[in-house]
Amino acid sequence: MARNLYYLLASLPSLGEIGTSPPMGLAELLDWLEPSSRYARLAGLVFLSDDLLQREAFLAGQLQEPAPAVLEVGQIRNESPLPDFLIPPEEGEEIARRALQTDQVWAAYFRYVIHISQIEKAPFLNRWARMEVSLRNALAQERAKRLGLEPTDYLVAQELADPEADFTEMLREWASAPTPLAGWRVVLRQRWNWCRANEAWFSFTEDELLVYAVRLLLLHQWRRSSEEEAALAAKT
Repeated sequence: MARNLYYLLASLPSLGEIGTSPPMGLAELLDWLEPSSRYARLAGLVFLSDDLLQREAFLAGQLQEPAPAVLEVGQIRNESPLPDFLIPPEEGEEIARRALQTDQVWAAYFRYVIHISQIEKAPFLNRWARMEVSLRNALAQERAKRLGLEPTDYLVAQELADPEADFTEMLREWASAPTPLAGWRVVLRQRWNWCRANEAWFSFTEDELLVYAVRLLLLHQWRRSSEEEAALAAKT
């Protein structure tokens, strides 16, 4: 497997810095890795996070044409059920607000990713998921404070957070961003820099492949932000 991974990594198109065009699609990478392979399954868990973001945006009316890499379009549009592992357990009172329902889906997602990372012995995936929990909760807490809401009502899977994660500087930059899109790009840069700090460049290991998958995802998200920015500019 190591030898196959060496040739696979060597044959992947190179990625530019954040803000450059992605050289391939997310679903294209999964096909490249062969959908039934371990590598595709683990990368697919990373890409699933973007599908869930697209689902949120579509249901909020902010995205017209979703392009999921893992989920089906009907699942993005809420026309068919999500996979069982994303369906939160029935606990306590029924939650009516969509925001809290969405948070429950995210909590189920992160718990599943951590569970799989432990079973599959995928340490990078584990670190990435814990960072994402920490980052999401840091942003949720900051938004809640600014809106005068109770922050703890918007935190997900707190037991999975990285206790050493510190987003103080990023939150300061995010809070001072002139537009929501500019703030989103601050978050994308934070994730990109985290990949740089956790990359395994030229190690030809699974970690290097998963860093590639995360970075490819970030390039696609940045591109979508640019398209949204252009669409907004055209309306003014």
